[in-house]
Amino acid sequence: MADKKATVAELKDKFSSSSAVILTEYRGLTVTQLKELRRALANDATYVVAKNTLLTIAAKEAGVSAFEGQLFGPSALAFVHGDAVSVAKALKDFAKANPLLVVKTGVMDGVALSEAEVKKLADLETREVLLAKAAGALKASLFKAAYTFNALPSGTVRVVDALRQKQESK
Repeated sequence: MADKKATVAELKDKFSSSSAVILTEYRGLTVTQLKELRRALANDATYVVAKNTLLTIAAKEAGVSAFEGQLFGPSALAFVHGDAVSVAKALKDFAKANPLLVVKTGVMDGVALSEAEVKKLADLETREVLLAKAAGALKASLFKAAYTFNALPSGTVRVVDALRQKQESK
């Protein structure tokens, strides 16, 4: 009984501290495959297998209602503490290689996500890629501005030089 309360408290804490949670079903996956999945998610998420009754109690205590009616069969949750897009991509890639992993639903910043929305999240580019693209666009804009500002004085110098040469030739 004490073990169950400790597990519920730990799961409740994970629900509260995670930016997103993705529910999966892992029926038929081997222990080796689950270890491989955990390694793939290690940087951005914690993959937890727990009893559905304990998950239900912890979710209710944490105020998460997105998983009501979804916790049946062998369920596992990816508690995201990093980039949710990276976790969704890792789950999608793993599910592609191991069709026994099924992504059911999720919750992100308190908003429930359907299976389709989790898949759309996986199709987004990662935070780092988006930041790099934004930085590249900003750099290009700054380069254009610097070029324009440099062109004005050099153009003026050329005009003055042309006038000087014209005056000298008279």
